[in-house]
Amino acid sequence: MRRRSKAPSSPLPQRNGIDPVRVRLPEDPEGVWGTVGEHLVARYGGAIGVGRVEEMLAGGRFVGVDGPVGGDEPYAVGRYVWFHRDFPVEREVPFPVGVVHRDEQIVVVDKPHFLATMPRGRHVTETALARLRRDLGLPFLQPAHRLDRLTAGLVLFVVRPEDRGAYQTLFRDRVVRKEYEAVAGYVPGVELPVTVRSRMEKERGVMAAREVAGEPNAESRIELVEHAGGLGRYRLLPVTGRTHQLRVHMNGLGLPILHDPVYPVVREDGPEDFGRPLQLLARTLEFTDPFTGVAMRFESRLALSGLG
Repeated sequence: MRRRSKAPSSPLPQRNGIDPVRVRLPEDPEGVWGTVGEHLVARYGGAIGVGRVEEMLAGGRFVGVDGPVGGDEPYAVGRYVWFHRDFPVEREVPFPVGVVHRDEQIVVVDKPHFLATMPRGRHVTETALARLRRDLGLPFLQPAHRLDRLTAGLVLFVVRPEDRGAYQTLFRDRVVRKEYEAVAGYVPGVELPVTVRSRMEKERGVMAAREVAGEPNAESRIELVEHAGGLGRYRLLPVTGRTHQLRVHMNGLGLPILHDPVYPVVREDGPEDFGRPLQLLARTLEFTDPFTGVAMRFESRLALSGLG
């Protein structure tokens, strides 16, 4: 099998902290595409419309290593083409990303509520990654892990692409100690502390995850720190990292996290209420740096508002 050659560097710079899309023209054994334009229309016409693809071609939006690509250029297997997609209109999240630690290898930040960690779906430029790349001048910055959009707190980013795998491995191998804080109702009958183990599933396109019968794949330690006025402050220690895990486990105990728009009931889609953030905070990150062997510990500077 012939080894694919390394892709050349993009001729397009980032835009608003977002990389251009890179396309490698695939094999075409049946000769379906006579021109580059025919392939791009077939590839993207269904998503954004044939007319829009043709407009982008006419406007020089598709670029190769030697400049703009014309739609009538002959199709060439293996050729690379880049373009910037049209960004969706996004409502600005009116909270800053706070830098907790920065050195030559990593950046640890306090991600605010409502801000996605990295581009996904309708959240593209209003993400922590895009903001940090722009504000810190670090175009190759990448997250080592993700934090749910509605959750605030600590996220570890890696400065150099070649270092990212080592930090991702820490999270994959569960050797990063993560501590969360949550505010939820106080129910005297719920015996705490408790370790919750369950099997969770989340279907693509379905907002809420669910617990099902079967071998546990999610584990969380839940402790009560204090309570007052019918609310409690809880320490949450996840062992695994399933999507919405802490929210699901708290809800399963009859302690849904304050202002959770999904558990126990999925609210109707609508404008964000920035005055009612989910009361869940990634409070602490601890790990041994894979390059220096130094024990690292970071504490969030954010505070939840649900309990005085």
